Amino acid sequence: MPDSPFAPSGVKAGEDSVDGLIVGHRLMESGEYELALKAYYRAAAEHGMNVDVLSALGSANLKLGRLGQAEDLLRQALKVDETFVPAWNNLGVVLMEQGKIGEAERVFHTAYALDSGESAEIRENLLLAIAKLDSSSYVEEEDNSTFALVRRGQSEYVLLSTQ
Repeated sequence: MPDSPFAPSGVKAGEDSVDGLIVGHRLMESGEYELALKAYYRAAAEHGMNVDVLSALGSANLKLGRLGQAEDLLRQALKVDETFVPAWNNLGVVLMEQGKIGEAERVFHTAYALDSGESAEIRENLLLAIAKLDSSSYVEEEDNSTFALVRRGQSEYVLLSTQ
C-alpha cells in the first residue's frame, strides 16, 4: 500500500529485520538508553537470553540508573559465560556505583586478567577502584562539632550541638 497515509507496520514477509543488538548498540552510543533497552529485548526474542543480550540489557539498565537490575543481569550473563569481559567490566562499574569498592576491585582484576590488559578503559577502572580502596578508611573523618546531652524533665534527654 504505497499510497497509504499510515506508517508501515513491521517487516514485509521475506525481508530481514536489523538485528536488535546492533540497533541497541547504536542507540546506546547516541544516548538513547530506554530505546536501546527495547531493542535489546527484541534481540532477546530473536537470539534468546545469551551472554551478549544479558550483558547488553545490564549495560542499558546501568545507564538508566537501575543498578539492582543491572547487577542481576550482568551476574546472569557471567553465569552463561564467565569469560565475557564486557560483563565483568560493567559489573565492576555497577558495584562502584553502589559503593561496593572491594568487590568492584576484585571484579575489575578479573576483567583485566581476562582482557590481558589490552583495554585502557578496564585498566583505568581498576586503578580507580584500587585508589578508592586505598584511600578509604574504617575511621570516620574527624567531626569538629561537639554535642551535649541535656536533661529536660525527669526522664527526657535532648542531644544538642554546640558547634
